[in-house]
Amino acid sequence: MPFLTNDVFRCLRVPLAWLALTVIPAAAQAHEGHDHGGPQPTANTLSSPRVAAQSETYELVGILNQETLRLYLDRFETNEPVPEATIVATVGETDIAATPDGDGTFEITSDAFSGQGPLEIVFIITAPSGDDLLIGTLDLPRSSATAAAATPAQPIPGPGTAPDIVLAGYSVPQPYMIGGAALAIGFLLGASLRSRRAVALALAAGVALVATTAVAISHEGHDHGSAPVPAPAGNAPSRLSDGSIFLPKPTQRLLDVRTIVARPEEAFKAVSLIGRVIADPNRSGLVQSINGGRILSPDGGLPILGQRVRKGDVLALVEQALSQADQTGIAEQIGAVEQQIAVAEAKLERARTLAARGVSAQSQVSDAETELAGLRRRLDIFADVRSEPETLRAPVDGVIASVNIVAGQVVGSEDTVFQIIDPDGVWVEALVYGQVDPATLSGASALATDGAQLALRFIGFSKALQQQATRVQFSIIDPSPNLGIGQPVQVFARNGAAITAFVVPREAVLNGMNGETLVWRHAEAERFEPRPVRTEPFDATRVIVRAGIAEGDRIVVRGSELINQVR
Repeated sequence: MPFLTNDVFRCLRVPLAWLALTVIPAAAQAHEGHDHGGPQPTANTLSSPRVAAQSETYELVGILNQETLRLYLDRFETNEPVPEATIVATVGETDIAATPDGDGTFEITSDAFSGQGPLEIVFIITAPSGDDLLIGTLDLPRSSATAAAATPAQPIPGPGTAPDIVLAGYSVPQPYMIGGAALAIGFLLGASLRSRRAVALALAAGVALVATTAVAISHEGHDHGSAPVPAPAGNAPSRLSDGSIFLPKPTQRLLDVRTIVARPEEAFKAVSLIGRVIADPNRSGLVQSINGGRILSPDGGLPILGQRVRKGDVLALVEQALSQADQTGIAEQIGAVEQQIAVAEAKLERARTLAARGVSAQSQVSDAETELAGLRRRLDIFADVRSEPETLRAPVDGVIASVNIVAGQVVGSEDTVFQIIDPDGVWVEALVYGQVDPATLSGASALATDGAQLALRFIGFSKALQQQATRVQFSIIDPSPNLGIGQPVQVFARNGAAITAFVVPREAVLNGMNGETLVWRHAEAERFEPRPVRTEPFDATRVIVRAGIAEGDRIVVRGSELINQVR
């Protein structure tokens, strides 16, 4: 076959180049199974059709189960069920009285719920908290036959096939079109190089291109686009792709979710202090031995923890501990006194005999008796020193807070044997460092380790520093009986001018998965959104939210920790 002449090449150069530049890109875009577009939105399809309506007073959600619509009626601000209400629903032209279940849940049944398409329902609510009228639309599911008729059937290419390319009114299979384009490129390059060997190499490259293109376009199911965003299905709680939570009304009732409506109010900036519980010095006391010794149990036994005692009650006995030298000295003195008593008794007997005979006066008998009584008293004192134990008595009325001894234990003169406190007279002592002026503290409250909230009244502060801190004392108003002396508490005291901000309970604020501080906003009837916030301390039960929420937002104040765990 004669080689292509220059004239022939010049005539075919432009058509061949056009064929190579237009057909291959078209074939690459038209092969089956490839989608380079963005993600396609998916519908949030639930297994049960729903109707939702709300006003400034109530929020109502209805969940359809066959021909029964179960209604959940809550207060809009608090998400609290309204069991005392009565509901009349207007479905089409029919008024249906809802049957209450006693927990803010109602049921209505109608044949209209077996239909298809949107169904408007009017709810007339009558309750002691106020009457209202709500209107909602229930989207009834379409039957499978109707759905199939609404969606035209599309031809599905079989495995290993690819759609044809329409060129100049003719349908040309992709592999043939791409192969022809490859051959055209080969002839074009070979003619440009004016070499038979170059033409052969170009033809081989064209054949390889045809083979690899056919393999590339023959497989199916390939998609280069992003995966569709998953949507929740069914009635179970789930976390949506945007981070919000789908929480059905039945689950909200189970978790006892409660909300408040955020409204700005006047608040005072507070400072957080570390403190501990101490006893009121005027209503508490310590029991200690003066000289020390061995503990003896009194009649009735030693007191126990928590036992209430009164001032003057005998708590324990302490047997005096005497050294050997002291015991020897006392024994010598006792012996000397006993000798003097013997002499005094003989003298008294002689004086009585002489007085009876009238030889001596009766006054000598009285003097001898007095001397003898004095000596016997001295002997009793020495005996008491050796055997009489020390009596430990309660200094104040109160409750035994600590017992540090057992029977037979030896204690010193500085050892605390018992501590007695009045449960109604306990204080809190906190440490204030240099950045806070203790004279400006007011309106304090405290939070105990067990979650107990304590109202405090400012008493005073010290002028002497303790570890570079000033001690501030507060009295506890109506203290909890579970408080213990030395128990750590967190004190919140007002310190600063008033500001206008949002104040929410502490349990509404928690840490998210990434460590940020957030609250949960009740965005829709069954959807909750996380809102990152910036907070400051206010008191033991509430915090100030300086940023992250807006006026009118419904903030979850109970159950937020459980909502945060939904995955």
